[in-house]
Amino acid sequence: MSAVPDRSRRALLLGRSQARAPLRPPWALAEADFVEACTGCGACIERCPEQVLVRGAAGYAVFDPRLGECTFCGDCADACEPRAINRAAVDVPWRTLASAGDACLPRHGVVCSSCRDACPERAIAFPLSTSVPTPVIDPARCTGCGACVSVCPVDALTLMQQEQA
Repeated sequence: MSAVPDRSRRALLLGRSQARAPLRPPWALAEADFVEACTGCGACIERCPEQVLVRGAAGYAVFDPRLGECTFCGDCADACEPRAINRAAVDVPWRTLASAGDACLPRHGVVCSSCRDACPERAIAFPLSTSVPTPVIDPARCTGCGACVSVCPVDALTLMQQEQA
């Protein structure tokens, strides 16, 4: 997981020295380059047909998987005139994978497979190894689209940035 220092007063008071980097739109440049290139115009947000891009706290576009899934249509990249989102410069839409946290219902003995049912890539499996199978996410199949995040009844799924290869 990639993290950037969080130097805010709130983070200091809460004892957090690191915060997760924001989830940028697909094909966004590396964080420092993205922030330098992005004008904050919001064209990418306006063009997103799935309406999963929002303006983050700093005014830059952020992907919010709680609003739904990214279909990788490319409309955000097409709308980005400063090329902070640039399909020609970035080899994959992003290096983001789903992760099921401790609140996951099957981990507490409750049968649930809403994440598996929502996953368009079939990257989530529930192998029969215990009385209530728990989710296993295949990193080779997971695109980080976020389809699983919004359907989870207990908000147990998150998307995590993976380190650059």
